[in-house]
Amino acid sequence: MLDTFERKVIITAILVMGLFVFALFYALGARKADVTECLPYNKTYETARVEQLDKTTYQIFYVARMWSFEPSVAYIPVGSEVDLFVTSHDVVHGFNVYDKNVNMMAVPGGVSKTTVHFDHPGVYKIVCHEFCGTGHQNMQAEIIVNYPKK
Repeated sequence: MLDTFERKVIITAILVMGLFVFALFYALGARKADVTECLPYNKTYETARVEQLDKTTYQIFYVARMWSFEPSVAYIPVGSEVDLFVTSHDVVHGFNVYDKNVNMMAVPGGVSKTTVHFDHPGVYKIVCHEFCGTGHQNMQAEIIVNYPKK
């Protein structure tokens, strides 16, 4: 039989766990976090490029290698929806886009994909957040979002 103190501890623990689970789901919804997709690998992802599918839809294929991302600069217009594909030629690299809640891993033999909306002009910095060797601190790229030319 449980005494009064043990019941209070158990009830408090259950309430704290419930609050924690609620906070996790609330944060997930508030940040509009997307789960990164892992796609089957094939040779088409080994070529770095920017493709325009229509007026506001783009695909950027990033290839990470010591110590750079290709393409190092990508230009897209404001209001674009961009599919980001990331793979690596050599070791595991991180892929983080500042101010866009994008955090992916570039893994040799794997492809990570996420979709991002760029509603404001600016320079969005990309950095490697997974230590990959002596030149790790120099591994950067940019997505430059500007107004479309008229």
